[in-house]
This record gives sequence, structure tokens and C-alpha cells, in this order.
Amino acid sequence: MTVDPAWTRAGIVAVIVLAVDQATKALVTNSIALGDSRHLFPGVSLVHAENSGVAFSLLTGSEAIVVAVTLVIVTAVLILFATQRRRRLRWLATGLIVGGAFGNLIDRVRAGAVTDFIQLPHWPAFNVADCAITLGVVALFLILGRGGAATRTA
Repeated sequence: MTVDPAWTRAGIVAVIVLAVDQATKALVTNSIALGDSRHLFPGVSLVHAENSGVAFSLLTGSEAIVVAVTLVIVTAVLILFATQRRRRLRWLATGLIVGGAFGNLIDRVRAGAVTDFIQLPHWPAFNVADCAITLGVVALFLILGRGGAATRTA
């Protein structure tokens, strides 16, 4: 039995995102006290914040619902990938979304909240997993928006 290269690529991306996300969160947790911040360069600070909700602190205090919704979304993304994995760069979008989702899910299960640490002006703090999910969703919309013309496996 041979493994489909698209699944392998998606898995590699997911593992890389998960590893980088967890490593950066550990660095922040171990070097910046909760609630503190450090100026990195103009317009960007490193902070140590925790968020028990989702984007913009929505659903704060509803950890079980957030975990359940996350698992449903990851399952839907994987089913969609299984049916359309030959679409160009679909593996990349899937790997980014799944890796990011599991990065934040690990935090929720382990600590009841997600560690956020990148702070931009006038924007809530976020993390590597959030970046990966956002990039993956944008890529997914671009890929799906191309319709049937994008059936190559690159």
C-alpha cells in the first residue's frame, strides 16, 4: 500500500506548524510573566496572554464547546481534503489549518486557555497557530475559488 504524497505533505506541514507553535509558546511562557510584555521592534511586542475563547476572545469560558467545534472543523477540513486532495496546493492549506488547530487544542486541553504572544497595535494578541489557521483558510478559499481548473498535485 502506498501513501498518497498529498497526505504526506499535509502531515509534514501540520507537524511543522504544531512544533513551531508549541516551541514558541513554551519560550514565551518560560521567559515572560503572564500579563507582561517586551517591545520587539516598532509596532510589534511580545506579550504573555492567555485566551480561553477563540478569535477576539469569543466564547470565553466555553472550553468544552470550543474543543468540540474545533474537532468538528478539523474533521470537515480532512474530509474535504480526502475528496479534493489532488487540487493544487490543497495539502498546504490543510496542513496549516490542522497543525494550527491542534496547536491551540493542545493548549486548551492542557491549560484551559491558549497562550498568545504576538501583539500588534490595535489588534488582540495571537500566536503561530492562529497565523497558520488564517493563512490556511485564505489559501483554502483561493484554491476552492479556482474551481475545477486547479487539479494538479503540486
